[in-house]
Order: sequence, then structure tokens, then C-alpha cells
Amino acid sequence: MFKKFMLICFGAILLSAALCQIIIIPKAASGEVEIKTVVIDAGHGGIDVGVTGRDSGVGEAEINLAMAKILKSQFEAEGFKGVMTRTNEGGLYGLCTPGFKERDLKKRVEITNKANADLFISVHMNDYSDRNRRGAQVFYKIGCEESKIFATTVQSELNSMAEASRECSALAGDYYVLNYSKCPSFIVECGFLSNSEDEKLLLDGEYQEKFCHAVFYGAVKRMLELET
Repeated sequence: MFKKFMLICFGAILLSAALCQIIIIPKAASGEVEIKTVVIDAGHGGIDVGVTGRDSGVGEAEINLAMAKILKSQFEAEGFKGVMTRTNEGGLYGLCTPGFKERDLKKRVEITNKANADLFISVHMNDYSDRNRRGAQVFYKIGCEESKIFATTVQSELNSMAEASRECSALAGDYYVLNYSKCPSFIVECGFLSNSEDEKLLLDGEYQEKFCHAVFYGAVKRMLELET
């Protein structure tokens, strides 16, 4: 467990423009750094591309991976151990035979639990028949109060972004990777690839960095609350 956190505010850090970011660096009272492990899951992969962009045709799996890598780098830059369930375009199911999706999901959970993760974050993109539907949505593990608090804190940070199209509330989600992960866990649906405006943002590198920082900050903000 972290015994102490220090808040450091760096001014004028560029994401898409000058931002003042509060970065939380974990330090133990003894001076030793106690490392927390965060598993970051890039949803889909391999033949399972997920949903596709309305205008670009880009597969969700590709964007998930890009944002998962950014998120991992942000956690690691501040002293956390970041573990990714997949690091390339491939899936985690082995041979492409019947039951591949179930094997893929089981492998993600296996990686998470083997890592003794303190937090599990799964990155996804959304899709809806109504092309006007927009916005990021966070889902948490059913029956896990700590997962709910993490998700609510992250959702609040996403709602506060200038690009947020609407106020959303974190919702309980009945998903395999959440149900069987032993640690607090949540899924971030970063936006709707069925909406042209969301799609354009989600393909923009600067926005990806900014979005991931909101997720990172929300998650670590909750860790700080647990340690004070």
C-alpha cells in the first residue's frame, strides 16, 4: 500500500494546448517507492476488429491498442507498473477455431490475475444505431463498490473535458473481463465510432493523449483517496 503521495503541479504542459496537470507520484515514508500494478487491456484484436469507424473504416481494435499504449506510458512515467494484455495487433485466442472469443477473454483475465493487479482498465470504442449518439461511458464490475468508485471518479474526469458532449454516469456492466478479474476493474468506452465527430477525435493523437490523461488522473486520484 502507498503510505504517502505527493501532488506536483506542472504548468503549461502541452496536450492539445497548454494545460496545468497535477501529477501524483507515489512515495513511501521510508523513501522507498511502493509500486502498484495496473493492467491495461486493449479490447479485441486479430480477426476480432470490434466496431469500425463510420467514415474511416478503421477497426476499433487498432484504436484500442494505440490508446492502451498511451495509458500504460502515462502510468509508468509516474512510477506504476503497467501490464498490457496485448501489445500488438493479434488476438489472445491462439488458433482461430471455434470458441476463440471465449479463449481470448479468459486469457485477458488470466494475465490480470497472474499479475496480482491492483487495478484493471479495459479500453474500448462504442457503436450505436443512432448516429447522433456521442460521449465516453465507463462501466464497472457489478457488486464491487471499489470498482464503482474508480469508474465514477474516472467518468467525472471525462465529463469535465472540453470535448465532452454530454454528462454521463458510470454504469454497472455485466462483462466477462470485469466479472472474473480479482481486482477493482472498469471498462472505458472512449466514444462512438458510429458518430463522425467522436470518430474524428478518437483518431487524433493529441486527443488520445488528453483522453488517456483524464482516465489516468481519475484512477490515481482514487488511489490517493484510499491512502489518505
